[in-house]
Amino acid sequence: MNMSETKIPQVTAKRLPLYYRYLEKLHAIGKQRISSADLSEALQIDPATIRRDFSYLGELGKKGYGYNVTYLLQFLRGFLKQDEVSNVILVGVGNLGTALLKYNFYRSHNTKIVAGFDQDPQKIGTDIDGIPIYSMSRLQEVIQLHQVEVAILTVPVNVAQATIDKLVKVGIRGVMNFTPARLTVPTSVRVHHIDLTSELQTLIYFLKKFPDGETETDMELSD
Repeated sequence: MNMSETKIPQVTAKRLPLYYRYLEKLHAIGKQRISSADLSEALQIDPATIRRDFSYLGELGKKGYGYNVTYLLQFLRGFLKQDEVSNVILVGVGNLGTALLKYNFYRSHNTKIVAGFDQDPQKIGTDIDGIPIYSMSRLQEVIQLHQVEVAILTVPVNVAQATIDKLVKVGIRGVMNFTPARLTVPTSVRVHHIDLTSELQTLIYFLKKFPDGETETDMELSD
């Protein structure tokens, strides 16, 4: 089973890792079952939203009982492929790129940045928290060595399109784009745009519109 087969909404797909991480904590302390109400209180997500999210995946809980923590954790691990490690590269080792290299998905056991790339001769050959920095000329060599399909793009906006063209050419199939550029890629390549300015402005909008915090779940507005 995979996300493309179940055709779950994107907002649900984004919440599944959040559920998974919280269930890991529950499992670690020996918690055997949990209700949607308890999940709602812990994660600040409406219980109806939680039940609907899980309903896309099948019959995972029982009315009056809730969800078996071990079973749900195992199911989500398989669904999210948590037993598979995905290697990722980062291109553009500026201030943001450096911060992301230091972060390196520290909460995740199945995703890690294995290499950074830059054109600055002073950065090439160095490492950041153990992650080596390479010249762009070694792009294909490194992604083949580590079997990488996903790249994080943190280059200046004026070279973003040229950079993603190189990434696509050497086999990258997914890009997390932190630049403000709207990039052109083949239909076989997926790009997620992370616009920090837009996200911040959206947060400020909700704070002003709903000063008391009584709001629709903001993620539901994207449904």
